[in-house]
Amino acid sequence: MLIVKKFGGSSVADKDRIFNVARRCIEEYNKGNDVVVVLSAMGKTTDGLLKQAAEINPNAPKRELDMLLVTGEQMSVAYMAMAMASLGVPAVSLNAFQVAMHTSSAYTNARLKRIDTERIRHELDNRKIVIVTGFQGINKYDDYTTLGRGGSDTTAVALAAALHADACEIFTDVEGVYTADPRIVPNAKKMSEVTYDEMLEFATWGAKVLHNRSVEMAKRYNVQLVVRSSLNYAEGTVVKEDTKMERMIVSGVAADKNTSRVSVIGVKDEPGTAFKLFNYLAKKNINIDMILQSVGRDGTKDISFTVASTNLHDTLDTVKEYTDNYGGHVEYEDDVAKVSIIGAGMATNAGVAAKMFEALYNARVNIKMISTSEIRVTVLIDENDVTRAMRAVHDAFDLGDD
Repeated sequence: MLIVKKFGGSSVADKDRIFNVARRCIEEYNKGNDVVVVLSAMGKTTDGLLKQAAEINPNAPKRELDMLLVTGEQMSVAYMAMAMASLGVPAVSLNAFQVAMHTSSAYTNARLKRIDTERIRHELDNRKIVIVTGFQGINKYDDYTTLGRGGSDTTAVALAAALHADACEIFTDVEGVYTADPRIVPNAKKMSEVTYDEMLEFATWGAKVLHNRSVEMAKRYNVQLVVRSSLNYAEGTVVKEDTKMERMIVSGVAADKNTSRVSVIGVKDEPGTAFKLFNYLAKKNINIDMILQSVGRDGTKDISFTVASTNLHDTLDTVKEYTDNYGGHVEYEDDVAKVSIIGAGMATNAGVAAKMFEALYNARVNIKMISTSEIRVTVLIDENDVTRAMRAVHDAFDLGDD
């Protein structure tokens, strides 16, 4: 069997944890399986590099940020190969160039296009554990690129798909996917399984367990994922197409504090206004979440939308270009957050949104914007209300442990 194992930064944060991961991978190797390991940067290494970069240039070129950030994963894989060698097992570390992992050219948020598997297969044929840098690739200019925060998950799934792996395991510091963040909602419970569609919504709307693009790719290539702890041997959460569980109306609650609301006030109330605005943003590779357009009055209207807080600076610059050309002015809030309920059962059950809104009303949480899909309801609220909102909604749908 060929097994792909991905370990996050907390799982390789120090020497003891590196050796813990090395031993777990060697256990799989000693069963006669081929093992490919994908690693994130150690602990808070990426945050540290970003902080240092900001001290030198708060608006550093994205190409140079990628050149810097890839060093974190290269340290991890080298240390891991050293650890395995010290334990008597042959291992080799490979970076994005050595694999090679080809991506688009969007620095800091590139997308994987294809992976050359020849080098990996050669090393596996020589009975080595192959340790690959997550989060990074190379573009057509032979520049390093990164896949966005959490992108090591996507690296692991892409490798599992390209290598036709028998399993893809995502190891983290929690035991699986929970009905809510257990640090915020103490009675949250672990789910034994979840569908790709539900997991994609969780990942997109705030749950930090998996990178949303890794779930998209897993669904596309039918890669069954298991999310489990690197610190113990507890059974994790299986992410797959269909689940055997009786479908609950709501599977869980997610929150995302990395969000800002941008409002473009007084734009022309005429055809093409929204297209022109969002076309400006699309050309800058800025992703938009929730959108709200007011009813036109006196020939103008307002358009509000949310973006990741990390993209706020670029968004404001881009919107200013638009307003300079087409009129209006921009306002923004960066102390907001999104709270979502997610569940495949919502599609066939009326009154779910009303129940969520009632829970928020009882908790005295004000709603600023609302967005829905077939299996999700999302509200934008004040960031200070997130804990109270999540607990109220989680309890309203009786999602916690008995």
